[in-house]
Amino acid sequence: MKKIINTPDAPKAIGPYSQAIEANGMLFISGQIPIDPAIAKVVEGGIKEQTEQVMKNIEAILKEAGYTFANVVKSTCLLSDMEHFAAMNEVYGKYYAENPPARAAFAVKGLPLGVMVEIETIAVK
Repeated sequence: MKKIINTPDAPKAIGPYSQAIEANGMLFISGQIPIDPAIAKVVEGGIKEQTEQVMKNIEAILKEAGYTFANVVKSTCLLSDMEHFAAMNEVYGKYYAENPPARAAFAVKGLPLGVMVEIETIAVK
């Protein structure tokens, strides 16, 4: 049985999807972009600020579902340009100092609202 996870501490879905779905001890978090849920706008700044907000959004959803970053087994990072990879990686790495998850990172043609980064996450209990 699937359970829909929703928290006001992460951005509302801007389309026909859920923030996250939990099923069979697994949590599937939709791609998070750098929207600050308090103001419902993309954060100002560059890739580091945007990645920090994305990770905060992921953390809020993990917490709402009773998970932590230690439960994350896979991330997919989408970047508007691979030139942003090193800076994104620096911020991302702070959240996974030990036993980081498997990961893929891609440059894509475009991301919602013209952001520089989007990260989707899978966690397991």
